[in-house]
Amino acid sequence: MSRALGRAGLLLGLPVILLVTWWFASAGSKSFYQPPLETIIKVFPATWTAARFRSDVLPSLGRLFLGYGLAVLLGIVLGVLIGAHRRLRALVEPLLEFLRAIPPPVLVPILILVAGLGDPTKVLVIVSGGIWPVLLNTVEGVRGVDQVLADTCRTYRICGWLRMRTFILRAASPQIVVGARQALSISIIMMVIGELLGATNGLGYTVVQFQRGFEIPEMWSGVFVLGLLGVLLSLAFTLVERRVLSWYHGVRAAERSGR
Repeated sequence: MSRALGRAGLLLGLPVILLVTWWFASAGSKSFYQPPLETIIKVFPATWTAARFRSDVLPSLGRLFLGYGLAVLLGIVLGVLIGAHRRLRALVEPLLEFLRAIPPPVLVPILILVAGLGDPTKVLVIVSGGIWPVLLNTVEGVRGVDQVLADTCRTYRICGWLRMRTFILRAASPQIVVGARQALSISIIMMVIGELLGATNGLGYTVVQFQRGFEIPEMWSGVFVLGLLGVLLSLAFTLVERRVLSWYHGVRAAERSGR
């Protein structure tokens, strides 16, 4: 319990310090573009009503979850295939290095030209950015499996889906989870970028509309919502990670206690 409270204190401590610093640093600000934090907080309840959450936040979350889920699924499937087959890896590695060097936002205009301005394009924008951390980490995780355990599986004729589930995915899961965590942050960024162009709702669209209407405190409140969304999703991911990798954390804890 004390350890959990300590972690919660560390997690919440820095945001609280930053907010307090922001409050006092911006107090008395007369700048139109940099209003005091007090003003931003005052307009928050009237700006982010239940109706606005339904019209803007929920559509963004729907696109985010769908795009992120597809990115993780495709990244794991392709990463396992590439990582498990040496010849296939040698064949596609130059292409992967070429594609990963292209910044995902650059692909947004191309995707719009090909697929239009609908929700499928916004989901594709998220997938185009989120797939790479999962794919590359999965490839490295599969490549780095213990060869002694691999030989043991062959000796005992453990093959097919049983070998994939109990050995390969389990051994590569720590790196897959690292890639999935990185992909979550990138997916949030790509969600906002996708909604900046040709959208009619969503968090990115709303923030831009506030900016164009010179509603600056409301615009900053939208940025605040995006930050809160990132924190909540990160906390949720941490809980899922601890559940999925409970065996791994148990092994690490046993190793530390045995030293």
